[in-house]
Amino acid sequence: MKYRGSCHCGHVAFEVEGDIGTALACNCSMCQRKGSLLWFTPYEKLHLLTPEENAQTYEFNKHVIKHRFCPKCGIHPYAKGVDPQGNTVAAINVRCLEDIDLTTIPVHNYDGRKI
Repeated sequence: MKYRGSCHCGHVAFEVEGDIGTALACNCSMCQRKGSLLWFTPYEKLHLLTPEENAQTYEFNKHVIKHRFCPKCGIHPYAKGVDPQGNTVAAINVRCLEDIDLTTIPVHNYDGRKI
């Protein structure tokens, strides 16, 4: 399935292909404040529709995840990271996808405060 997503103002927009099995709700200091629900997929499944430089990057703690956000509206639609096997992944904020019924997506709660 192909999904379209963006920040609130559309300055950062993308398409992503795949099936959303579950979303992750993390309680780390960053995710809890953002309220993100994350879907992890191979980074090559993410296709930017706007120039990459439209998004800014925020890194914290171990600097292993590049949290991408819109400098105009402040929304964090996706992040880029590496999974435990060394694969580059996109962490898609499913709240930023169009035409998604969030009530149909199972949510896994992850204790990110422990890392």
